[in-house]
Amino acid sequence: MRLELTILFLLAALASLAGCQKTEPAATVPPPPMEVNEPLHLNRAQTGLPVMKLWVGAEELTAEVCLTAQQMATGMMFRTNLAENAAMLFPFATPQRASFYMRNTTVPLSAAYLDAEGAILEIRQLKPLDETPAEAATDQVQYVLEVNQGWFARHNVTTGAVVRTPSGSLRQHFFRQR
Repeated sequence: MRLELTILFLLAALASLAGCQKTEPAATVPPPPMEVNEPLHLNRAQTGLPVMKLWVGAEELTAEVCLTAQQMATGMMFRTNLAENAAMLFPFATPQRASFYMRNTTVPLSAAYLDAEGAILEIRQLKPLDETPAEAATDQVQYVLEVNQGWFARHNVTTGAVVRTPSGSLRQHFFRQR
């Protein structure tokens, strides 16, 4: 009986060793490209965006906030007007060299490129339907604030002005320590 168990044990050990032979790793196959059935932006003016109050100096704005990729890609597209103290805010997860254009946008806009604290780095004038990118001069843009064209000039707002929220700075509002 002991001999049979020893033989059985040796056979089991040999069988397990046969499965341990070195084999070439399977070739890594990259995943197929993601299919995009719909454009990133909507084909109509977007509604129902979150709204918040902003202050630039003493001037108050009511801003719609674009938080998703689709909301950001659509922006002000297909709008026919914009109230005088209305705005759209685009907060980015990290500072970057922002670049905006006016595809499907007929309302003339001014875009302020803001740093992480909400200070205006530069103001760009955007022409309706112009798809030429208005690229920021720096890679430190964390937010973009769009308003009616000329709003900043009419309210004597220039570079260096800081955009604030009811809860403090833009950084405090969007990127609180968790």
